[in-house]
Amino acid sequence: MADSYNSKKLKELLELLSLNNGDTQKLTQQQRKDFEDYKFWKTQPVAKFDEKIDEEGPVHGSMKVEDVRAEPYPLLEEFEWSTLDITDSKDLEDVFVLLNENYIEDKDSTFRFNYTREFFNWALKPPGWRKDWHVGVRVRSSGRLVAFISAIPTILEVRGKPLKSVEINFLCVHKKLRAKRLTPILIKEITRRVNLQDIWHALYSAGVILPSPVSTCRYTHRPLNWSKLYDVGFTALPANATKSEMVAKYTLPKNTLVKGLRPMVEDDIDAAHALFNKYQARFDLVQSFDKEEFKHWFLGNADTPNVIYSYVVEKEDGSISDFMSFYSLPFTILNSKLHKELGIGYLFYYASDADFAYDDRFDPAGTELLRNRLKQLVNDICIIARDQKMDVLNALSSQDNNLFLQDLKFGLGDGFLNFYLFNYKAKPISGGITEQKKLDNIMRSNNGIVML
Repeated sequence: MADSYNSKKLKELLELLSLNNGDTQKLTQQQRKDFEDYKFWKTQPVAKFDEKIDEEGPVHGSMKVEDVRAEPYPLLEEFEWSTLDITDSKDLEDVFVLLNENYIEDKDSTFRFNYTREFFNWALKPPGWRKDWHVGVRVRSSGRLVAFISAIPTILEVRGKPLKSVEINFLCVHKKLRAKRLTPILIKEITRRVNLQDIWHALYSAGVILPSPVSTCRYTHRPLNWSKLYDVGFTALPANATKSEMVAKYTLPKNTLVKGLRPMVEDDIDAAHALFNKYQARFDLVQSFDKEEFKHWFLGNADTPNVIYSYVVEKEDGSISDFMSFYSLPFTILNSKLHKELGIGYLFYYASDADFAYDDRFDPAGTELLRNRLKQLVNDICIIARDQKMDVLNALSSQDNNLFLQDLKFGLGDGFLNFYLFNYKAKPISGGITEQKKLDNIMRSNNGIVML
């Protein structure tokens, strides 16, 4: 009995959750050559399509802060730059309204990502965040915010080489202004502001194909409340199946099953951080978090309730053997009399010591131990997410996810997420899918990054 997802809506929403939701055209593989000639990207320090990379490293390696343009890039007369202070309730509200009304919406206006103020406090204010990296464009006459882009600091590691970088996110242009060509100028301006801090590399993701992905992952989806997903048109009833059969298929146990699983607390930071770092070392592309960053991303704070959920497994001797996390980013349902919101969970980072006794990550015995452990842990995460009123749990084919996705009834989505490095050329890094875009259950993924 094959499931039938509304793949068109999933693809539109999940692929558009990317850097380029503004006025960049969605491309097919056949359109890549045409897009390569697009004048903006030809000027940027990025790898060209199908470029053979013999040596990894910066595209431009000798740039200096004193050579960076001192003044903001010029805008059309009707607009002006605005640095958003998201600690200010008015500025935070402006960002909230802009993104919730313009950022992501499927073409049929059925679903829209419902970013909360709490989510922005979590996503935009990690340790080291800078106000001048929250860049807006306002209408000069009215002061209305009509465009936004952000950067946050991060340390990337590409095959073990650390790169001082930023993560670019939340590029949004008002629907009615996407012919004004604001997207390129936003990217140039955030690049200028980052370069002024002597940072020359960036990580970003997109559902669209740009020059040139270093890694590509596929979305998967695990229904937690099939009836509600069906009621709002998020999923369809497969042929030769009944509603009761589908509900039964996705029913989870009432309670979690892993002994010692509990919410992570501040006293766990040292042990969980060490476990996380050891686990992440197996991947070729990762973000490196110090303890303060780890605490922010996985415990949040008083300004970020109901956003991030983190758990550890404590053994009888008090040590931590496993760490799991997921975050919440709901959809608003725009035209339903039955429901106003879909609860959406996203599998975030995790770590387990299940196969640490094996030096080779792909050792068959170690792989089987890790597979069984992750299946137990993620099944419990599904139960916890369900109890938090989430209706579906999404996961990419990154990390070691391919060990459990199919067994735990995650369905393949049509959406793909491409990962890009700015001013750094790197050889391709597996995102857990084959050339045919199926899950690669043999080699798995070497991409250890989860983008918001």
